[in-house]
Amino acid sequence: MAKKLVIKVTAGADAPERCSQAFTVAAVAVASGVDVSLWLTGESSWFALPGRAAEFDLPHAAPLPDLLDSLLAGGRVTLCTQCAARREITEKDVIEGVRIAGAQVFVQESLADDTQALVY
Repeated sequence: MAKKLVIKVTAGADAPERCSQAFTVAAVAVASGVDVSLWLTGESSWFALPGRAAEFDLPHAAPLPDLLDSLLAGGRVTLCTQCAARREITEKDVIEGVRIAGAQVFVQESLADDTQALVY
C-alpha cells in the first residue's frame, strides 16, 4: 500500500458525487494514517474559501465541511495557483491551513516514492 496519497479534485458543485468521493476518500485515508495531500483545482477551488464547503449539499454524503476539517487537521490541502488566479483568489482569502501552489509541486508530490496519485 502507498504510504502517501495525492488526490486532485477537479469537480465541485458542478459534479457533486465526484467531488464528494474525492473528499471522502481523502478523509478516510487520513483517518487510516495515510499521508494525504488534497489538491483543489477547477470548480473545487471555491472550497478553499471560508464558508463555501458549507454551501455544498449531497444527500447521503458526509458533510463537506467535516471532511475538509479532517483534511486540514491531518493532511495537506493545496489550491492550484492557476485556478486561484482565474478566480481572483489570493492567499489572504483562503481558509487557514490551505496553501496555494502550482503544477511543479503537484508533480513533485505525485512522483515521490511510495506515492499513489488519484484524480477525481
